[in-house]
Amino acid sequence: MKRAQIIGIAVAGVCGLASFFLMKSIVNKPRELQREVHTSAAEVLVARSDISLGTVTTDGSFRWQVWPEDAVPAGAITRRDGSNAAKDLAGGIARAPILAGEPITRIKLVKAGEGGVLASILPQGMRAISTKITDDTAVGKMILPNDHVDVILTRRQKGKTGDEHVSETLFRNVRVLAIGQQLEAKEGKKGADGTTATIELDPMQAESLALAKTQGEISLALRSIADFSRDGVGVNEPKRKDTARTDGVKVIRYGTKSRVYGVN
Repeated sequence: MKRAQIIGIAVAGVCGLASFFLMKSIVNKPRELQREVHTSAAEVLVARSDISLGTVTTDGSFRWQVWPEDAVPAGAITRRDGSNAAKDLAGGIARAPILAGEPITRIKLVKAGEGGVLASILPQGMRAISTKITDDTAVGKMILPNDHVDVILTRRQKGKTGDEHVSETLFRNVRVLAIGQQLEAKEGKKGADGTTATIELDPMQAESLALAKTQGEISLALRSIADFSRDGVGVNEPKRKDTARTDGVKVIRYGTKSRVYGVN
């Protein structure tokens, strides 16, 4: 046999063996197993579109949406709770803004006959009381619902040399519930229209404000958003046992501070 034939046979044999082992490795390669995981789901009642505070809902305000069973929020209304839930909740009043697609809970709505919207957003034990406002006494009417303010009383009192103007801070860092009948700030508006401001006070403070309105002029001083806190006390201010008390009253005579009175 010629040398060239021997070399050709050897090369063919090597290629054949290489092909054999390559095919064997492909055939014996472990197969990737695919598992189908079935996640149980529930139908949850959600808002069809944004619902503003105080909006009266209809059955068209809601829709059913598939939701993972283990991720259903606490208190959410599901289809198994009743397929007529949307109709049952029609006529309810939103006690807080609800975003489109947000799950509906019964606590977010007030049914007719269960009280008004303002009563539903008041914390337990607190009172809502209104006072007249003007551009001069309410920061040019730039105060909006949910802002926090200081309430200041300015009045006249008799002094040794005649009438004196006295100014005192009655309450600090209290929440504004509404301006006029507006319960929330409207998008794009810098101020709220209205001649009254409704603020959130405790019962003793409400009595003090009712009396103060007969004694002089009430002004609202807008607080920084950095002063907000959940309990209505400024972040840099200690809690007061009697928030109706003030540290003192500055008496102004012809633009000059004369003395400070303590307030009981």
